[in-house]
Amino acid sequence: MITVTDLARAEIQRLIQKEDRPNLAVRFSIEGRGPGGFRYRLGFVTGDDRRPDDTVVDCGGFELLVDAASAPHLQGATIDHVVTLQESGFKIENPNSPWTDPLARAVQTVIDRDINPAVASHGGYVILADVKDAVAYIEMHGGCQGCGMASVTLRQGIELRIKEAVPGIREVVDATDHARGVDPYYRAAEGQSPLS
Repeated sequence: MITVTDLARAEIQRLIQKEDRPNLAVRFSIEGRGPGGFRYRLGFVTGDDRRPDDTVVDCGGFELLVDAASAPHLQGATIDHVVTLQESGFKIENPNSPWTDPLARAVQTVIDRDINPAVASHGGYVILADVKDAVAYIEMHGGCQGCGMASVTLRQGIELRIKEAVPGIREVVDATDHARGVDPYYRAAEGQSPLS
């Protein structure tokens, strides 16, 4: 079901020893969607936190607990631990798409391949929140949340790219709470979208 690499296993065992608490297990779950797919949670729990419907994976030295809602979406996933100049920490490789609907999967592909690399240069990223009745609902985060250029980026960039690549989408709606944006890259409503 889930593979834990030797490097990840060694790091988890090191962290368990550092915790110095008996009977620790690792809970692995899906906490929603994020850029590029699922958002994951890995954390220590005691054996008392085991639920009757948990899938339990014996990892040789500790148990991995996966809740029933997350388990189908984690089939074939790999937990690794990496330390490079570009990244450090646990890395999840998951072959499962967060979307079962083909239209939503196609929109997610456009967001991952075209949109997020473009808005990343401005400190932002876009999440697909849902697809209903041929309408894609997106959320803008990072430098895009609260940005004065958000509507321009949506209409002149994001919506055009999605509708061009996924003809089944008739509209793209921004479901972002822009009032919560803290530090947008652009502060005025003038200029060009990073996707133009």
